[in-house]
Amino acid sequence: MPPISEFWSTWSLDPRALALVVGAGGLYSWGLARAARAGIRWPLWRAAAFFVMGLGLYSVANFGFLGTWSTELRWAFSMRIAVMLFVVPAGLALGLPVGLARLTVRPGRLRTVLAAAARRPMKFFANSAVAPVVGLVVLSMMLTPLAGMSRLSPVLEGVLSIFIPLLGLLMVLPMVEEQTKVSTAVIMLEFVFAFIELLADAVPGIVMRLTPAILDGAAAFSGPKPAWFPSSIVDQQLGGDFLWFIAEVMDLPVMVLLFIRFSKSDKGERKVLDELTDEQMDELNAAHLHLRN
Repeated sequence: MPPISEFWSTWSLDPRALALVVGAGGLYSWGLARAARAGIRWPLWRAAAFFVMGLGLYSVANFGFLGTWSTELRWAFSMRIAVMLFVVPAGLALGLPVGLARLTVRPGRLRTVLAAAARRPMKFFANSAVAPVVGLVVLSMMLTPLAGMSRLSPVLEGVLSIFIPLLGLLMVLPMVEEQTKVSTAVIMLEFVFAFIELLADAVPGIVMRLTPAILDGAAAFSGPKPAWFPSSIVDQQLGGDFLWFIAEVMDLPVMVLLFIRFSKSDKGERKVLDELTDEQMDELNAAHLHLRN
C-alpha cells in the first residue's frame, strides 16, 4: 500500500471524466439558479450531496491516485469501479436531479423529450430484481480477462468512467426519487431482493481474495516500480478486499432506506384502516375471504 502522502499527492487529468463533471455540475447549477429565480428553496444539503459526495468523490476517484494508477494496479482499478458504481451514484441521487428538473424545466418540447428518454430506463431499473443482477454482472467482470482489457485500454477505461456512474445512478434513482405509493407487501419484496444483493455483491470480492491465480489475464507491470508496489497476487487480493468492503457497506443504506419506506407505508395503511367504519371493515374482510376462496 502507498504512503498516505503518496495517495493524496498523486493527481492527473482525465478529459472524459472532466467533461462529465463540468456537464453534470453545470446542468445542476442551472437547475438551482432556475429554482432560486422561481422562489423555490432547494435544500442546501441536497446540493452539497450532489457536488461533494457525488461529483467530488467522482473527481477524486478519476483524477487522484485511483485514476492515475488504475492502469498499473488491480486494486486501484477495482476500488475506482466500486466507488463509481456504488458511492458516487448515492451522492448524485441524494441531490434529487430528476426532482430538480421537474421543478425547473418548463412544460414544452424539451421536457417532453427528456421525460420520454428517461421513462423506459427508470421503469426498467425500478424493478427490484434488476439491481442485484446488474451489480453482480458488473462486479463479476473483475473475475474475467475483460477486467484486464478494460484496465489496460485507454478507450475502454474512458468508456467505463462515464458508463459505470450512470449505470449506478439508474440503479438507485428509482428508489430515491420514487413518488408513487407502494404497499408494504411490495416493499417487503424489495427487502428480499436487497438482501440477495447484499449477499451476491460479496461473491466477486471473496473470489478475488481467495483465488491463488491471476484472474484478469493481464501481465505483471514491467515498468519502474515504487518500493510500495505490491506483487500481482497481493494486488489482486487487495482489489478483492476493497471491492468486497465497498459493495457491502453501500448496500446497508439501501436496507435503511427500505426500512424507512416500509415504516411510512405501514403507518399510512394503518391510518386508512383506522378511519374505516365497522361496516366497511366487515365488507373488506368479506371481500378478502371471498378472494381466498
